[in-house]
Amino acid sequence: MSDLLNTIPMLRTTITKLSSDMRFVGLFFIIIGVLYSLTIIGAIMGIPLIISGLRLRESSDSFTSYMVSGDNNMLERALERQSRFFFIQKIFIIITLVLMVLYVIAIIVLIVTILPYFEQSIPYSV
Repeated sequence: MSDLLNTIPMLRTTITKLSSDMRFVGLFFIIIGVLYSLTIIGAIMGIPLIISGLRLRESSDSFTSYMVSGDNNMLERALERQSRFFFIQKIFIIITLVLMVLYVIAIIVLIVTILPYFEQSIPYSV
């Protein structure tokens, strides 16, 4: 058994809860990714969600293996898989923010372009 698990008693409980939560969230990401991937345009968003969900479930499995064997290599693998999940999510968030800014700019340009036509066509009565 690993010395780390023996010296910190709450670590075993925390890793067990973390592992089960990671399995649930990973499954959720996979299901949402599959639903997004039903369309061609949605596959652009769905495939990274599926991959990140798989990385999270792999991390959960490695944490479980670490709990059973106490092998520090499994702990290292679990943390590495978890870091890949967060890297994919970081890229996904950055892309989403950029697309949101472009969307707001497009709406502003559309409003500025169309607004003069509405002012000319609305008759004013006093």
